[in-house]
Amino acid sequence: MPNINDFKLVAKKSEKYADILLNDSNCGQKVKEPKKRERLGFYLFILENVCGIRDIFDLRDLVTDTEFNQLVLGETKKDDCGIDAIHINEEDFSINLFNFKYREKFNPGKAQCLNEAFISAKFVNALTTEQTDNLEGKIKEFAISIIEKLNSNDEWKLHLYVVSNENIELKKSNEDIKRLEQAYGLEVKAVGLVQISQYMSIRPEPINAELMLDTDAIMSFSEDPISSSKSYIIRLPINEIIRITCNSEEMRNQYNMENVQDLRDIELDYSVLFDNVRGFVARSKYNKNISTTLKKEPSKFFMYNNGLTLIAEDIEAINTNANKKIKLKLKSFQVINGGQTLRTIHKFHKFDEGNIDEYLSNSQILVRIFKTTNDKVLNNKIAEYTNSQNSISSVDLKSLRPEQMHLEQYLREYEVAYSRKTGDTGLTDDRTYKYQISMERFGQVLYSLKGNPHKASSRKKQIFDKHYDEIFGEEVLVVEDSPGQIKKYFELTSLYETKQKKHGYVVIDQKIFYILYLHYKTNRDGEELIDRFEEALKEYSSTAKEPMTDARILVQAGFKKSVDEKFLINTVDQ
Repeated sequence: MPNINDFKLVAKKSEKYADILLNDSNCGQKVKEPKKRERLGFYLFILENVCGIRDIFDLRDLVTDTEFNQLVLGETKKDDCGIDAIHINEEDFSINLFNFKYREKFNPGKAQCLNEAFISAKFVNALTTEQTDNLEGKIKEFAISIIEKLNSNDEWKLHLYVVSNENIELKKSNEDIKRLEQAYGLEVKAVGLVQISQYMSIRPEPINAELMLDTDAIMSFSEDPISSSKSYIIRLPINEIIRITCNSEEMRNQYNMENVQDLRDIELDYSVLFDNVRGFVARSKYNKNISTTLKKEPSKFFMYNNGLTLIAEDIEAINTNANKKIKLKLKSFQVINGGQTLRTIHKFHKFDEGNIDEYLSNSQILVRIFKTTNDKVLNNKIAEYTNSQNSISSVDLKSLRPEQMHLEQYLREYEVAYSRKTGDTGLTDDRTYKYQISMERFGQVLYSLKGNPHKASSRKKQIFDKHYDEIFGEEVLVVEDSPGQIKKYFELTSLYETKQKKHGYVVIDQKIFYILYLHYKTNRDGEELIDRFEEALKEYSSTAKEPMTDARILVQAGFKKSVDEKFLINTVDQ
């Protein structure tokens, strides 16, 4: 159960997000109260981890809360209808509505309030009745988009997240919640301090464990025949996986445990997942399949599941019991592949205390354990290559590459928080930061500077796949230039937003990429570039054969060519 220290840590994390957000906002100086700043940052912290979005501006645009948009964007007061943020996930066809409540004081016995879910019903009712006349601003734009999707032939799921930093989550078994779900065809999901504490990654203390295995359940491997350094592939009962990854040091070393019911009160120690490539993924379509197999076909779990991959600083193997058994001692180990499987196993175990006897003790899993000492490069390669066969984004796979580690370390010295993977902000509590940028967004910045501002938004996946070495390769990446490039990106973004209020310009990412590209090509003043670029956009739009939105024009190769000609840019070397 989370305690007051977890509560304080959430506040500190939220404060870091607020510092980045308000530093990048022209309205940041208006928010001085610490608790109010924490609340604004809390929104972004939760949205990043639930939605898997890392860029601070993208997260900001999801927030519909009235006060947030007044303070951060300087908007006039508009009713948010009890919905504080909205995320439409086009990949898994889900519409995610959020209701936030940030508590300023820790109360260990305080549970989430049922009323928060019903406050949001006003907006949901507008969706079901398609009555949006009384809505305005961002909330209305979202409503119109959602109604269009709900009326399409695609199957969309509607979720309502009730989020707070309270210790006890809302119980889904509540009859009022069930009636709300049935009335509006949605699923209510409670996110409280228990789950939020899992989002926070802090370098853990080393985790050690001991195992006792039959000799026919283990196979050793060494890279060199004369080497004493060995790695192992083992077949392990799932109750043993639960034991060695639990939050009890005593249990992790109790290799001769006879009664599995001794494990009934333990929980997963999330520090074993610190080096996992994904960070925390709150929702996964594979979790249900894992639970179903454990319950219906436990003996076949070994065949159906890819298993786990562990790395350890040291592995000691001792023959015992007249060479019929092998005792393994794992020192400072991490689960770098199979994190979702491990979480789901522990969740299945906690769901019913009888599951460990009836199902988990009758299931086995494949486990690969590599001894890597302190070789960080080798650790990262194992993590990347063993994860590359699963549906993990190319961005997350590249997050463990040495050049990305170097960028994070280098940029930290320039007060830039570099977020390499989902759930990891790049922020540390002992530093202050001027900027926070995701690895994905920085890739778009570099791709734009390479002469591709018109492709930077539409080719995000290719930047970290097909074009990765062209952008981040050892021969082309100039790490020393990165602080200046990031600073200029945020300065131009802020300048464009200022001119938006003065001239009514519409600010979108693609325009920022163009202005950044033009600045580095011409070395001209940002204000002049923005004004002339908007003129070029208007001229091109007026000559188009059919009406087009700015977003469509900005990805046109013809428009890119016209911009280069207008600003006298030599594109021979691009």
